[in-house]
Amino acid sequence: MLGIILAIPTWLIYLGVGIICFVIGALCMRLIPFMGYKNAKSKIDLSLKDAEIKANQMIKTAQLEGRAAALELKTIADKEIKEKKDQITELEKAVFQHEQSLDVRESVIKEKEKKVEEANQHLDKKAQELAKQKEDLDEKINSIIAELEKVAGMTSSQAKNELLERVKEKSQREIAAYLKEQEEIAKEKADDTARDILALSIERFSQEVASERTISVVSLPSDEMKGRIIGREGRNIKTIEQLTGVDLIIDDTPEVITVSCFNPIRREIAKRSLEALIKDGRIQPGRIEELVNKATQEVKEITKKAGEDALFQLNLPRMNKDLVEMIGRLKFRTSYGQNGLAHSIEVAHLAGIMAAELGVDQQLAKRAGLLHDLGKAIDFEVEGSHVELGARYAKKYGENEVVINAIEAHHGEKPATHIISNLVIAADTLSAARPGARSETLDTYVKRIEKLEAISKEFDGVSQAYAIQAGREIRVMVVPEKVDDVQAYHIARQIKEKIENELVYPGQIKVTVVRETRVSEIAK
Repeated sequence: MLGIILAIPTWLIYLGVGIICFVIGALCMRLIPFMGYKNAKSKIDLSLKDAEIKANQMIKTAQLEGRAAALELKTIADKEIKEKKDQITELEKAVFQHEQSLDVRESVIKEKEKKVEEANQHLDKKAQELAKQKEDLDEKINSIIAELEKVAGMTSSQAKNELLERVKEKSQREIAAYLKEQEEIAKEKADDTARDILALSIERFSQEVASERTISVVSLPSDEMKGRIIGREGRNIKTIEQLTGVDLIIDDTPEVITVSCFNPIRREIAKRSLEALIKDGRIQPGRIEELVNKATQEVKEITKKAGEDALFQLNLPRMNKDLVEMIGRLKFRTSYGQNGLAHSIEVAHLAGIMAAELGVDQQLAKRAGLLHDLGKAIDFEVEGSHVELGARYAKKYGENEVVINAIEAHHGEKPATHIISNLVIAADTLSAARPGARSETLDTYVKRIEKLEAISKEFDGVSQAYAIQAGREIRVMVVPEKVDDVQAYHIARQIKEKIENELVYPGQIKVTVVRETRVSEIAK
């Protein structure tokens, strides 16, 4: 390796010698013309000798430098070889340790496999023992069942049905008790808040309600006026009835004429026409037609103004003029004696107050409350329920979906999808249930009382049922031997649900189930 290293700079040495000789030759060529031959030759010899000495020195220097470089390279190579050997030693050591670890793990796994195999054998043995015990138990159970069937006189299916009935009865009692408990908890949490909101709503609003019915009475200055209104061969009364679409009842009642019609608008037009005729005194077909047209226009203006006044009173924004007129028509509409427009305004106020307390859109709540009975303005002219008609016209005139849902949901025909719909339902119930707000005919009242008592008597265990408080409460007496306290609660809930589904009534009806046990002994 050293010989190779020393051979590397040799060409450099020869190159240097050649360059020196070239330089010396060039110098000699320049000196020859000026020197003599001897001098030139001696100088050339001397120069060659100096060049040879310098070349030898350069060769020695190059050899020394080559040896130093070779030594340095050898040192670096030895160092790298040593590092590689150390790395290989470390790797061999790590591999050896890993192999030892694998051997240990393999032995542990084999030991665990052996234990698992032993455990499986033990479990198989236990399973066989349990299977045998199960067979023995099944035989004993079948033997006991056969013996029980023989003693009890019942088959296993009959006994199973008996057990299921008992479990069912027990479950029903537990469910009823749980429902009662949860309902009481919910009531405790909700009563205070609801009471505060309703009390505040009622406190902040009061409404005068004008009660109207299906008839109107017109006062006469004297009974002589009856003949003039009837006219020759009844032509005057026929003209009035044909133009207004009402029935005029003229009987022995002194100084009054009764106007009868289910359409409140026609009835109001007829009443105003009669009052104008009586005041004018000229009662003849031509004058009758003129005054009926005038009364019709007056009623139309009144309905328009009533609708606008309702919007102003509730501080609501402008509304479609046809909707405003329909709202005004409610002024002449009644339900259980409660004025339709006054009821709608009352519901709007109550819904708005409750919405403000709950942080809901107050304007939208008042709008929904005002329009909830919109269909009652035309339900005596157009086929369909007032809920269906109200929703249809609200959609037609572009009302908000919340308002439409409140109209559809306030009698339970569709579920309430917004809190405002629930507020309108609560306000509607509150307005209707207010003492003195509504009334009904005697015939309707009697039928409702009878139906209320009949519904309550349909349930098993009920002995008597009595409607009290003008039909606002039903007292149900149950047989204590058939009905326990929990079942009494369940019966009350079922009666309440059936009343809601089958009976039409104003306000609310309280259901009270009474279970009484009396024990007596006679001392002799």
